[in-house]
Amino acid sequence: MGPSHPPFRFTKGRSLVRGIRRRVAAAAGTLALTAGLVAMGPQASAAGLTQLTGFGTNPGNLSMYAYAPDALPSGAPLVIALHGCTQSASDYYAHSGWPKFADRYGFALVFPQTSSANNANSCFNWFEPGDSSRGRGEALSIRQMVDKAVSQYGSDSRQVYVTGLSAGGGMTANLLAAYPDVFAGGAIDSGLPAYCATTVSAAYTCMYSPPDRTPAQWGDLVRSAAPAGTSSWPRVAIWQGSADTTVRPANAAELRDQWTDVWGIGQTPSRTESLGGGTTLTAYDDTSGRPAVEVYSVAGMAHGLAVDPGSGTEQCGASGTYYLDTICSSYHTVRFWGLDGHDQGTGALPAPTGLTVTGTTGTTAALSWNAVPDAASYTVYRDGTKVGTTGSTAYSDTGLTAGTTYNYTVAAVDAAGAPGAVSAAVTASTTGFTPTCHTASNYDHTVAGRAHQSGGQTYANGSDEPMGLWNTFTGHTLEQTGPGYYVVADSGCPA
Repeated sequence: MGPSHPPFRFTKGRSLVRGIRRRVAAAAGTLALTAGLVAMGPQASAAGLTQLTGFGTNPGNLSMYAYAPDALPSGAPLVIALHGCTQSASDYYAHSGWPKFADRYGFALVFPQTSSANNANSCFNWFEPGDSSRGRGEALSIRQMVDKAVSQYGSDSRQVYVTGLSAGGGMTANLLAAYPDVFAGGAIDSGLPAYCATTVSAAYTCMYSPPDRTPAQWGDLVRSAAPAGTSSWPRVAIWQGSADTTVRPANAAELRDQWTDVWGIGQTPSRTESLGGGTTLTAYDDTSGRPAVEVYSVAGMAHGLAVDPGSGTEQCGASGTYYLDTICSSYHTVRFWGLDGHDQGTGALPAPTGLTVTGTTGTTAALSWNAVPDAASYTVYRDGTKVGTTGSTAYSDTGLTAGTTYNYTVAAVDAAGAPGAVSAAVTASTTGFTPTCHTASNYDHTVAGRAHQSGGQTYANGSDEPMGLWNTFTGHTLEQTGPGYYVVADSGCPA
């Protein structure tokens, strides 16, 4: 979205409607400019970007720009990155940090671009069914770009991912719902639940006060948009600033409800983790122990994409309008998707059995498992990310945070270097946890990952103690007594 108003759709041959909508959009744009919100991005011409044409019938009237590192090998992943309102492909390329990780880890990037010919504010039309449904409009144009890039760069069609900011985030959610057979994962940055709106007026509602649907109701919107019989779903990262007044933080909670329901894993977090930039990560694991949905809440961040300019391993991007200096969201999304080099499990060896936690300290977790015949080595995953390789059936993970819970799996690797099936997960909790107290509204507790809501009611994570209505007016004190475990402590918090 970018500015504080949703996009307005224009189509050729509808001059009267177009004229009316241009006047409405101009008025809304004046209000946004008065608030200092709108900053027009340059057209796509930055060095390193290449415009590709001939990618299909292009019913959505989009432009395709791409970036591929030198000597990109065949079979590399592909990432589709969707800009926000008033932005462009080159603007997103220059600020988001994605090219840095494409170079480092070896994958191709596609930056679809819309224009004022489609929308007064150059927004993707996430709220228009004719543009955001499977096989229609802009959604189909982006699907055709995927086919073009897979052919052009030899990308692995099993490793295609999509991310987007604001209106691009809303479109990302819709694409994940409409094309779960195309996208292995997605990242929705300051965006909306899939199919939250199907009209302009509903778009305003979703942005400022999203409907409080049940997880099943949100999930049904995804299931009805996907091909019949879909049983495999993309892994979804959700990024949201707690001070966002354009796309309210409640959208992140509804997105969480939507995608955890689709995965069938419930809304109780598997763990929470504090990251840099005032960011809290809340993870929801699938039955194998891999994170299926992750929510990143950035304290104090307004509407935009989280970046962290610098040359460090975990830094990326350039700050600017709607590019906010907090934390590098692209880096953490890369890790969540496994594009940082963790193996995809393509080998034929069976999953190791008997994975056990043999001991923990404040900073380490020791593991052991049964040997797999013909295994040349074993790869160990912590919270779905590769952390080490060993030739034995034991491994000690180091550098951990005290009083924190981690999930581990392991895969056997054959002589050709291909990892096999991943084992069942085990949980290890490091020692030395220090209880803490947190007093806040029920709404803020859920955003911070200390509680969850269902049907408009709030419950403490871990203990599931009832906390009353999910809103900003009802509040409690919660004591964290263990990793991911909170109890109501209104009568006094010992910590």
